[in-house]
Amino acid sequence: MKCMYCQGEMVRGNAPFHIDRKDVHVSLDNVPAWVCTQCGEVFFEETEVNAVQDLIRAVDEQTGKLVRTA
Repeated sequence: MKCMYCQGEMVRGNAPFHIDRKDVHVSLDNVPAWVCTQCGEVFFEETEVNAVQDLIRAVDEQTGKLVRTA
């Protein structure tokens, strides 16, 4: 697999993923990914993307339970 940016070789590894969502910071340190050996670009496969999206939906749902309106 080649990197779409620099055409370097992509190898399986792990990469961090961080997102700020509704005043919550979600930090995943070791998400399985393809990582470019040349430029460090990260590519997540569909399985990992789906899992992260499920996590974000859960954060949205649970955060809604914590927020109170005055």
